[in-house]
Amino acid sequence: MERDLKEDAKRLIDSLPSLSSWEQLMYEIYVREAIEKGLADSTEGRKTPVEDVRTEFGLPA
Repeated sequence: MERDLKEDAKRLIDSLPSLSSWEQLMYEIYVREAIEKGLADSTEGRKTPVEDVRTEFGLPA
């Protein structure tokens, strides 16, 4: 599904407080990109069961 990146960017900027810094803007862009990539990976079946991750890092089940 294609989305209008320009409109998404405008909405993101509009959601920030008036006196935001460039660092805040870049952080929000980074978080948004990471979430979208994660959702795309999940949709495409590129995911690891939580049990496997726990085992890999030696965490309790």
